[in-house]
Amino acid sequence: MSAGNGNATNGDGGFSFPKGPVMPKITTGAAKRGNGICHDDSGPTVNATTIDELHSLQKKRSAPTTPINQGAAAAFAAVSEEERQKIQLQSISASLASLTRDSGPKVVRGDPAEKKTDGSTTPAYAHGQHHSIFSPATGAVSDSSLKFTHVLYNLSPAELYEQAIKYEKGSFITSNGALATLSGAKTGRAPRDKRVVRDATTEDELWWGKGSPNIEMDEHTFMVNRERAVDYLNSLDKVFVNDQYLNWDPENRIKVRIVSARAYHSLFMHNMCIRPTQEELESFGTPDFTIYNAGQFPCNRYTHYMTSSTSVDLNLARREMVILGTQYAGEMKKGLFSVMHYLMPKRRILSLHSGCNMGKDGDVALFFGLSGIVVGKTTLSTDHNRYLIGDDEHCWTETGVSNIEGGCYAKCVDLSREKEPDIWNAIKFGTVLENVVFDEHTREVDYSDKSVTENTRAAYPIEFIPNAKIPCVGPHPTNVILLACDAFGVLPPVSKLNLAQTMYHFISGYTALVAGTEDGIKEPTATFSACFGAAFIMLHPTKYAAMLAEKMKTQGATGWLVNTGWSGGSYGVGNRIKLAYTRKIIDAIHSGSLLKANYKKTEIFGFEIPTEIEGIPSEILDPINAWSDKKAHKETLVKLGGLFKKNFEVFANHKIGVDGKLTEEILAAGPIF
Repeated sequence: MSAGNGNATNGDGGFSFPKGPVMPKITTGAAKRGNGICHDDSGPTVNATTIDELHSLQKKRSAPTTPINQGAAAAFAAVSEEERQKIQLQSISASLASLTRDSGPKVVRGDPAEKKTDGSTTPAYAHGQHHSIFSPATGAVSDSSLKFTHVLYNLSPAELYEQAIKYEKGSFITSNGALATLSGAKTGRAPRDKRVVRDATTEDELWWGKGSPNIEMDEHTFMVNRERAVDYLNSLDKVFVNDQYLNWDPENRIKVRIVSARAYHSLFMHNMCIRPTQEELESFGTPDFTIYNAGQFPCNRYTHYMTSSTSVDLNLARREMVILGTQYAGEMKKGLFSVMHYLMPKRRILSLHSGCNMGKDGDVALFFGLSGIVVGKTTLSTDHNRYLIGDDEHCWTETGVSNIEGGCYAKCVDLSREKEPDIWNAIKFGTVLENVVFDEHTREVDYSDKSVTENTRAAYPIEFIPNAKIPCVGPHPTNVILLACDAFGVLPPVSKLNLAQTMYHFISGYTALVAGTEDGIKEPTATFSACFGAAFIMLHPTKYAAMLAEKMKTQGATGWLVNTGWSGGSYGVGNRIKLAYTRKIIDAIHSGSLLKANYKKTEIFGFEIPTEIEGIPSEILDPINAWSDKKAHKETLVKLGGLFKKNFEVFANHKIGVDGKLTEEILAAGPIF
């Protein structure tokens, strides 16, 4: 190098620096002590000699959360952690007991892949009450008695993330922190494969026959499928177990246990059910209902009643649900909803497929609308100016309303921050994203991409919504809002309903499919779903309608029908009613100002419609005014009225009340022409 740069090379090709003032020597505390070692002694040395020991120091031990029987809480108050584990694992082993064996598998708590500090993976504890699995009929010992099934009990979201990322192909962390996962071949529910055991009790109690969602099976077939599911779960090295609650009303909550093979399913139910506190888990006891989710394993198609490799089976007497041949998590959510539709009316509690919110003055509104169709149930019940009690499933008791669930299950197709800011912001760490598409490198989700399915979903705890009311309970509703997306364009944007009309339209559960909603749909197609959730109800729709009418009458609630669909013509001719207009209508309902409006009556359906609402063009309030072709409007209105009448034929002969007078009133509330 040249001398001009101030440096010179030495003979080794290295550098020599010009002589100058000597820099002060840097000394450390250790050097000052004279040992000559230079190191960072700002903290003590870690007391570990192996990597495994170091990892063991990294994790703080949690307090025990083993459930014990409620009645024996005092007796077990001072038991050791080992005894708590024994009680818990005995309970889980009993849940996993097979039909052909009188006890469940040997179970142990923890991940089989988790090494102990000594490097071994031998189970540290298995329940002591286990008997050898022996079948007297065959004299053979089952292979399952030779192994342990590891129970991953009520894991936290962080632990479930780790399990999913490590062991489940197709699970990734997205840029917003959510866990993206795949539900397999099934990306929606399989209603034709859902069955209910028809026995001496359910024979008379449940709704069977034409129009009913309840497809029957017998007890023997259920036990065949249960055996298949339980044997599959018992054959695994590990299972996930969630002990949780349904219903925020503490007097009427239901204890549920979910046994599953996937971390995705465990996290999904962690979000969707109500999460117990540590103290509640310690006294959880025996569950009221158990789900065996063996969805990765198919049913035997040659088994009686089976029509495919998928079967979702409910046995109300045994208080059990079995899932085979589908990994779509929504089957668990809606299966439990069906159970609540059976159990709650027995307590004179009305179960409802609805959204629910509450104003700052305590006024509560219910929002009914069909799932999977964009009618606005989730959007309109999630309101910045009101508290969210829940977006999908509720109970109406003698004291008020309560949310059944602990989370929300929102559709994600075409989701944007501008349209749905609350849902957008709720998708973060802890949220499950089902079947979404994301960038391979950045992991940013493209909600407009329907490559896997149009039914993309996000499942998150309800507290992820900023204005959620915790606990999710409220007083009696003052407004009952029925939402319909009318693609025929003839229903008014808002109609005030009398009690009989409310029951008629509640039982009808109308909306319309439009092109692109389902394969083969080219023009508006009416669809009816009793009680706005026929796929989940267990009793005859008129029984729920009668309970709704009784509660509305007692509490003085008002019924409304709100059309979020088309105006000025049918789909393809008219325009979708602006969301801003619908929100103004809903705001007027909440404030009570709409009750004070002037009303006029429509033909055919006999609706009471307001003549004026502030901020909304008056011409759209009466649909005929928005149609340029008045003749086409009348023909379309008559057509839709005919579809209502035809749909209601299946309910016309079902008497409500002793004399059937209420049935006559409901029928009179339908379209007349």
